[in-house]
Amino acid sequence: MTSLDHAGSPAPPAAPGGSASPLREDALRARDRLRVVSARLARRPLTLLWLLIGPGVLAMLGENDGPSMISYATTGATYGVGFFIPFILLTFMMAFVVQEMVARLGAATHRGHAQLIFQRIGPFWGYFAMGDLVLGNLLTLVTEFIAIQAGALYFGIPPVYSVGAGIAITIASLATRRYATWERVAMALAAFNLLFVPAALLAHPDGAALLRALVSWGPLPGGIHTVFVLLILSNIGATVTPWMIFFQQSAVVDKGLTVADLPQARLDTALGATIAAIAAIAAVLASTPLFTHHVHTVQFATAADFATALRPYLGHTGAALFALGMIEAGLVALMTISASSAYAFGETVNAGNSLNLDFTEGRRFYGVAIASIVFAGAVVLIPGAPLVAMTLTVNVIATLLMAPAILFLLILINDKEIMGAQANGTAMNLLAGAIVVFISLAGAVYGLVAVFPHLLG
Repeated sequence: MTSLDHAGSPAPPAAPGGSASPLREDALRARDRLRVVSARLARRPLTLLWLLIGPGVLAMLGENDGPSMISYATTGATYGVGFFIPFILLTFMMAFVVQEMVARLGAATHRGHAQLIFQRIGPFWGYFAMGDLVLGNLLTLVTEFIAIQAGALYFGIPPVYSVGAGIAITIASLATRRYATWERVAMALAAFNLLFVPAALLAHPDGAALLRALVSWGPLPGGIHTVFVLLILSNIGATVTPWMIFFQQSAVVDKGLTVADLPQARLDTALGATIAAIAAIAAVLASTPLFTHHVHTVQFATAADFATALRPYLGHTGAALFALGMIEAGLVALMTISASSAYAFGETVNAGNSLNLDFTEGRRFYGVAIASIVFAGAVVLIPGAPLVAMTLTVNVIATLLMAPAILFLLILINDKEIMGAQANGTAMNLLAGAIVVFISLAGAVYGLVAVFPHLLG
């Protein structure tokens, strides 16, 4: 159980990673914290923000992954500019609410999410949450390689090379054995999520239609039917998923954030949500020419078909940007999702769980991350799989798994013994509860439609 100091606030542990010999891990984290303290004492707010951002940006942009960008592209190709533009903004607002609680939980307790579930809720629910996470992460990692493979195919790169490159880049990032370096490499790659913005501009979107959609929650061409329900769940799953909770909380701990850093942590999360929302809407806009020209995405065998189909409307440059954006989305997600699996595993078995560990102390931590991406890469090379359908389905599964994940988060964030003054207030609980109800209802509707497909026609 988390130790408490005399004031009732959680006392930072000597080794958040649970390592038997934490000297290197603590020394690296202490060096980073010294820079933070110096910036705060010197009253340099921009420097302070730069030193503290990372977990929130990476959680949000990591979730703008391959399946998510394909979901957004499918949305634009199916419905154009209208209902889904403000809906996507709503989902990112939901994501901010969830991830703000996550950052607060990590900064207040100095414990990872998996560790807290086992300690505060119990082993049964801990293993249940781990089952949730393992299933979702393995399926999602497979689809990240699908995205990388698809983007590379547009440039004529065979799958075995693109998948191999994805594995090599992810392992190379882990080989730095330094959280701060890993984080900045991931953030540099994540910036390329904005490649979808120039691709969208090359689609010459209708600015007036976009404004109408944002102001009046635009029209819904074709009405409500089974595809609409599938895309609703897919777009929710493109924005809020269980791995984000586990990753951001563990990254906050690994980075060494404290309650004093919460203003910057909230800005970090808000910045990530804003950038990710811009890129998501850009992916929708870039794909709207397919809607305008009645190109049906159901015929697409791979995500590479999106870039190929868009080339007559965006030109080679726009289509290439779209394909490069898919590669970036997959790469960043490989790094962050494999890290979330490694963090959760280390916390579950009380082993080292930090990107500051060397390979000897962190062999199980790094082993889980590497094994998960190698397994996923091998699966995606199996020929004949319906890849686009698989990516949409993964986001639907993520949505269905999200309600219990938020419930666990709410139990922990309201545990005053570990949260003290940082526990949720009534307003935040009502808001988070509304998100759980909304996601649960969406899942229930999807279940009804799946069992009775003729309900909506």
